[in-house]
Amino acid sequence: MAQHAAQAILCGLSKEDNMDNRGSFFTSSLVILSLLCVTSFGAEKPQSISLLKPQTEGGRPLMQALKDRNSSRSLSSEKLPLQVLSNLLWAAFGINRPDSGKRTAPSAMNWQEIDIYVAMSGGLYLYNAKANALDPILAEDIRALTGRQPFVSEAPVNLIYVADFSRATKASPEDKDLYSAADVGFISENVYLFCASEGLSTVVRGSIDRQELAKAMKLRPDQKIILAQTIGYPKK
Repeated sequence: MAQHAAQAILCGLSKEDNMDNRGSFFTSSLVILSLLCVTSFGAEKPQSISLLKPQTEGGRPLMQALKDRNSSRSLSSEKLPLQVLSNLLWAAFGINRPDSGKRTAPSAMNWQEIDIYVAMSGGLYLYNAKANALDPILAEDIRALTGRQPFVSEAPVNLIYVADFSRATKASPEDKDLYSAADVGFISENVYLFCASEGLSTVVRGSIDRQELAKAMKLRPDQKIILAQTIGYPKK
């Protein structure tokens, strides 16, 4: 709407307009152009999402969840409710000991070097476990870039596990790769068990164009994409 208003003002000044009208015109133009700049910059990122308090009781017994755990690429495009998304991310790598800030999955040296990026139709977010929120990263829908299989672009949620090696202090490059891969394994299995408990479908994936995805996500050189995981309701 701001763009249409700007066009109307820019087209509305005729040669017969006097200086007073021209002054009013330029003032209005500046206001509209300011609005356009705000709109343009605001569109670069989606809004932050405050997650709901995770529900840490209920669900299926552990042994039943282990029995039902499986990989599935048959997912519906139906969006996950915010409460389900909140529970999912907490189960994956949320804080389960607030006094120490430790998480639901272990990490080498307690580096907590794995970040979970959440790709959805509304944009790309970073899971902020401390704030229990999704921090906005990109407004674009990059789900199709999170894997080479067609189903990833339609599934409601794709998690991207990124190792931030700047937190992995006093470790060799080989150890950084080893520990980050193991830590992602712990997190992705938490997601598997949560999905088995909640009747969701999921599959962890390594078939990714990491270079293209990292470029789209604007990752730093010391950040590395490890795996991705797709979550959604089973396709009916």
